[in-house]
Amino acid sequence: MTHGKDVENSESRFFSVLLAAAKLPGVRIDRGAYLRSALARHCSEEDIRRAIDETPAAAGITVEVLDKVANDSIRYETAKVSALSAAAGIPGILALPATIPADTAQYFGHMLRIAQKLAYLYSWPDLFSDEGDEADDATMAVLTLFFGVMFGTQSANAAVGKVAGMMAEQVAKKLPQKALTKGVIYPMVKKVAAYIGVKVTKQSFAKSVSKAVPLVGAAVSGTLTFATYLPMAKRLKKHLAGLPLAEPSHRVMDGEVVDGEVVEEHDSFDAASAEQLGAERAVVKLEGPQS
Repeated sequence: MTHGKDVENSESRFFSVLLAAAKLPGVRIDRGAYLRSALARHCSEEDIRRAIDETPAAAGITVEVLDKVANDSIRYETAKVSALSAAAGIPGILALPATIPADTAQYFGHMLRIAQKLAYLYSWPDLFSDEGDEADDATMAVLTLFFGVMFGTQSANAAVGKVAGMMAEQVAKKLPQKALTKGVIYPMVKKVAAYIGVKVTKQSFAKSVSKAVPLVGAAVSGTLTFATYLPMAKRLKKHLAGLPLAEPSHRVMDGEVVDGEVVEEHDSFDAASAEQLGAERAVVKLEGPQS
């Protein structure tokens, strides 16, 4: 009973920090503006327009170009997070709930920035709606899985692969809402959130992160630096770049993927079908960080 309560508290702690970080000024990346800026030196105007309207994969942009742009973005964000000497330097940091340490929100904010940039380069859809300040449940779920990949958890790798496979197979450009929030992926999301939540402590989140990254043994206090952020960002880049969603020439269409099926916005979803499919699929056991 106590163990179950601890897991629930860990999940809540993680989601609280993630939500708070997502509200910080400058954290959310405008997908269209970013792709235009990032691809400007490497692609034609037509390719850029198509990458924005559809995806970089649909525009036929090569993996080599995407990798170069991704590395540039990683270097930029790593330099930015390393240069911040104090969490108080972020506008709006004082508005955070008292239970969320400033260094934790700062670091999560920069993780969110690079996660969005890498996702958009490797043909994931827009993660944040223009309407309202709150991220929807599917966005929270997929960001949780991205963070899990950055922390090196095998179940997050598997779950992100499943989501990407659903979208690539059905060439859809919306996240699979049902699978991420109620269906086959949701149990993995909860496990990953609980795992990362354990790392989020009021006393020393920085030290927890340093221990979560292989080959980085030194304790990091205050500002989280180059030594921790860079390998986490590279791990996410490597995983997203290797998924079928990133392969050139995938076209996209309107509609949402639900447990492997495209459902147009006006269509209803058969919950019983999702439950049946969910029962047939095994949930990958959460593992600790891998190199």
